Amino acid sequence: SDSFLKLAQESLNKHHTQSEGELKQRQQAIDALLQPIRSTLEKSDKQLREIEKERKEQYGALTHHLESITLTQQQLQHETRNLVQALRRPEVRGQWGELTLKRLAELAGMVEHADFIEQEQVNSETGTLRPDMVIHLPDQRAIIVDAKTPLDAYINATEADSDEKRNSELERHTRNVRKRVKELAAKSYWSQFDESPDFVVLFIPGDQFLSSALERDHRLLEDALQEKVILATPTSLVALLRAVAFGWKQQEVARNAETIREVGVQLYERLATFTTHLNKVGKSLDGGIEAFNKAVGSLDRNVLPSARRFTEMGIHPKKEIVEPSSIEKLARTPKNLESPKET
Repeated sequence: SDSFLKLAQESLNKHHTQSEGELKQRQQAIDALLQPIRSTLEKSDKQLREIEKERKEQYGALTHHLESITLTQQQLQHETRNLVQALRRPEVRGQWGELTLKRLAELAGMVEHADFIEQEQVNSETGTLRPDMVIHLPDQRAIIVDAKTPLDAYINATEADSDEKRNSELERHTRNVRKRVKELAAKSYWSQFDESPDFVVLFIPGDQFLSSALERDHRLLEDALQEKVILATPTSLVALLRAVAFGWKQQEVARNAETIREVGVQLYERLATFTTHLNKVGKSLDGGIEAFNKAVGSLDRNVLPSARRFTEMGIHPKKEIVEPSSIEKLARTPKNLESPKET
């Protein structure tokens, strides 16, 4: 039995050793199979961590951006409320319209007190008139612009809590614009300014203010023209102002061209006078040369022969007489210029 147990033990050890070897081989084979998967999982885990980190950073930036937008929106709402409240006051609306009008004129390249004048006072039979802007045109002409447009009804419409009230306020806004047209036409600015054409410009400081009125009153624009009132928004007025500025530039070009022509005529006339004087100088030089040559000839014929007789008689002066030479050349006369009459 001991032999049997020993044999069994040896057999068991042998199988155990074989099993361990096979297990290690299988373990190695499994490790070899799992290694790519393990590497892939590690890479995926690293990428997930990076993505999560980036997501948190972007989320933080987005949160900060949203907070900034919210704060800006709140500030904008606050400023809008302040602006709306301010525009309800007629004097503020007037100042806003006048300021917008002035900025447009400056953007069009015009200069205050040179190309346009604000609040110019004019006395008329009906009282004192003070248009918001007088735009000077070439040839001593001018365009009168008024910027006092009622906007309270339109502002009420933007804050209306129902369509019925909104439409009612927009209708009132339309009536206010038409009323302002009639008031402006009654002032007859063109009759108070001799240099003004037979119309006046009513400046409305926002395209939406005019378009809203035209949607509800299709004859408003035509009727205003019949009243000699032109309705203008920033878009249309800046085009008009640029045309005026271009007209001033063209007049300046024409004025410069006329100045150049006058300077050219003046220069030519002065050059003609100079050439006349130059010809006189040349003739005087010719006369002087002729007289000089005659004097030299007389000296040679009548004076020097007698003077030489002194030396023949034994007189030895310290200096000898140098015989002057006659001048053969005459003064040149310009060949390419005719001698004009003296002015």
